[in-house]
Amino acid sequence: MVKQTTNGQKMSRMNLQLRKFVFPFFLSVFFISSSYIYSTPIYSLKNSYSPAQKEISYGKNGMVTTQHFIATEVGEKILNKGGNAFDASIAIGFTLAVVLPRAGNIGGGGFMVMFDDDTQKSYSIDYREKAPKLSNRDMYLKDDGSFNDQKLSTFGYLSSGVPGTVAGFWEVHQKFGSLPWEDLLEDAIHYAENGFQITPYMSNVLRTYHKKLSFFEETKKIFLVDYPDFKNNLIQKDLANTLKIISTNGRDGFYKGAIAQKISSSMKKNGGLISLHDLSNYEAIWREPLKSDYRNLQVITMGPPSSGGVHIIQMLNVLENYDLSSFEHNSSKYINLLAETMKHAYADRSEYLGDPDFYDVPLNKLTSKSYANNISQNIQFGISSDSSDINPGMYIDNESSETTHFSVADKYGNVVSSTYTLNSTFGSGVVIEGTGILMNNEMDDFSSAPGIPNQFGLLGAKANEIAPYKRPLSSMTPTIVMKNNELFFTTGSPGGARIISAVLQSILNIVDFEMNLEEATYAKRIHHQWQPDILEVEFSIEDNLNKELSNIGYELKVSNPLTCIQTIMFKNGTFTGYGDFRRPDAFASGNIND
Repeated sequence: MVKQTTNGQKMSRMNLQLRKFVFPFFLSVFFISSSYIYSTPIYSLKNSYSPAQKEISYGKNGMVTTQHFIATEVGEKILNKGGNAFDASIAIGFTLAVVLPRAGNIGGGGFMVMFDDDTQKSYSIDYREKAPKLSNRDMYLKDDGSFNDQKLSTFGYLSSGVPGTVAGFWEVHQKFGSLPWEDLLEDAIHYAENGFQITPYMSNVLRTYHKKLSFFEETKKIFLVDYPDFKNNLIQKDLANTLKIISTNGRDGFYKGAIAQKISSSMKKNGGLISLHDLSNYEAIWREPLKSDYRNLQVITMGPPSSGGVHIIQMLNVLENYDLSSFEHNSSKYINLLAETMKHAYADRSEYLGDPDFYDVPLNKLTSKSYANNISQNIQFGISSDSSDINPGMYIDNESSETTHFSVADKYGNVVSSTYTLNSTFGSGVVIEGTGILMNNEMDDFSSAPGIPNQFGLLGAKANEIAPYKRPLSSMTPTIVMKNNELFFTTGSPGGARIISAVLQSILNIVDFEMNLEEATYAKRIHHQWQPDILEVEFSIEDNLNKELSNIGYELKVSNPLTCIQTIMFKNGTFTGYGDFRRPDAFASGNIND
């Protein structure tokens, strides 16, 4: 590292020492209300677990980082077998559907950003869930137009959109895969059929969500068979059979035939909307990735219907007007600047972001340097602007919660950054009978009613209203950063609204404060999403900093942890990876084989 003595790095090294005492690997636990529906995160210092990742992983021939060490092992196995990053990503995705059921999935969807070394081009694919044909704008409203009940969009059959994961993985394999499709599902099938040991962290998650998981009998008999001790392996025979069908029949194994019939029949029987027509007509879409320069680096990220990439570029454009390396990392001045920048981005998100196939998203304006300059000129240090005074697009010229991320890089120069989700932890809570498929509750990511936030507190407008076949807005932000036409790092995060702010700070930590991967991962994060007008600060903060931020005018909320990141760096011919302690089962591993 060049700047061995910057204030930011001094603070970061202090944080590394403090983690032994203050950061004992907190578990995010969730309270399930008596209705089994709405989840509010709470955190406890009592819930601490030893992390799977003990130290930074190094590799000469590739790197894998995921939210579960078994999935990481599977990805590395594929690389060692001669597969490329695309092969490994597909195998990881299917494996996470087995070993990380709270977020990994074949009943959800997501996004993938890629760099292909053969063509020297970047690509992105949208395999986001879609609203069923029978959905409509007012499906969660009462007759008088008022909002009915958030539980309808977050829990049960009516909350699910048409899954896209299998279609997305199939498309990527058809375009870039090198190993046979069936090879990529082999390990996922094994762990579903034979089971795997439930970690202490996962055990606590299952106990925390036992009310949600016990509401539907099919879900209960899979995930709570050993409740509350969870001493035995988690076995998912139905899911193993489903994966075998997908292994044999590819995409059609999920969207047509027996599996599709079971999904549609179960939906019809229980008030859901997904039909055979919806499934057979689902398509993953190749979209042009968003690209921008930041301090002579190329940022490649996901465009709409992900909002993350748009606002990462928007905020980086704003922050490029400041010499951040001269700031003390996580000082009141630095946090002040980040918070004000975030407010403007999240305000724009509420108004202008949606499915580009249904709404004309003003990408050029939102990601322009001139727009960012206008925002930066109106940010005042020492002042917390009132969020009610910040309007979406106010400087545009008149002419606009459970997820998981994995990153893979191979020895050939290929890179994959993918984020996919069920939305809430364990999605809708629904397992389709006889399939083992846990369904998403992604319909909540639409704007159900004006002024009504979703479960992550995010507001939306007409751009994100429900319509048949439309894809809901997302915060997922898979991102690749290139330096001199080769990988510098790739990153992404789960965490609902907090994904965007986490990825932003990960980039700033590495680029502006020149932190190594461990430092960048452990550094405390903040989050502000415009509405509600609250500054979230990760973990407890020093009294003097608390006072400084309060004096500026911020209403503070201590939230630990905000989310986790999965990052791979490449420098001097060596990959480094590190599993974020915020998810104790996360793990990175390098490929050391020739």
